[in-house]
Amino acid sequence: MSAALNCNISFIGGGNMAQALIGGLISRGLPSTRITVSDPVEKVRQLLQEKDVQVTDDNIAAVKDADIVLFAVKPQVLAKVLEPLKGLLHDKLVISIVAGAEISTLAALLGTDRIVRVMPNTPALVQTGAHGLYAHSNVDTADRDLASQVLASTGLTIWVNNEAQIDAVTAVSGSGPAYFFYMMESMIRAGKNLGLDEKTATELTLQTALGAAQMAITSSNSPAELRKNVTSPNGTTQAALEVFDRAQISQNIQAALAAAQKRSQELAQELSDSSKSSV
Repeated sequence: MSAALNCNISFIGGGNMAQALIGGLISRGLPSTRITVSDPVEKVRQLLQEKDVQVTDDNIAAVKDADIVLFAVKPQVLAKVLEPLKGLLHDKLVISIVAGAEISTLAALLGTDRIVRVMPNTPALVQTGAHGLYAHSNVDTADRDLASQVLASTGLTIWVNNEAQIDAVTAVSGSGPAYFFYMMESMIRAGKNLGLDEKTATELTLQTALGAAQMAITSSNSPAELRKNVTSPNGTTQAALEVFDRAQISQNIQAALAAAQKRSQELAQELSDSSKSSV
């Protein structure tokens, strides 16, 4: 990440995801003096000052000396935040983690197409995120590498081939943590119903989730093969999986992710329409 360590990085928006990235960058060796954060909320600025980064509530001042500008604002305020910066970012790499904000929308508002769009997920808060990235065709290899370095400070980075795939990333990993939390909730509840106390059911469930993920990450076998390896014929695991199959859990999961993808597409269109009407 040597190139990124020589950059001045400004964050417009200092919420949880921005704070995760800031923490990750500092832990990777980026001097805190190279980071500027602009946020309208005084409490947020005070919190970030404790990390020794520069803070302001002036977006124009924040981007002045930046090499990289990362937008981490709510979609509802996107146009209001970006319009005053139009024409000021032509010599800077723009990274956006704004949900639903397509590159065409960002480019129209900012007057530059040197943009990388990112769909992160919340495990970035503990440096185990999964980030899908897509860049405008005018973004060169050096800028793509810079964006990868910035996001890799909090987890895995995966480049997708076209922007439409960002909606699929949203469905799989953007919303994905909630699916696993839902499964954990259900397993904890089931453990209590089977006679375990809540603490025991919770600890067993969470450690099992962690262990299964770690096995899947480090094994040369696919998740399907790993599942088969722990499913003895006529055993306890098979009894449970047969219930899943009868309930068509796999099909329902696929339908759920398709619904998430569709909603992601709808939100992007709504944000695009809203931004156009404000220009």
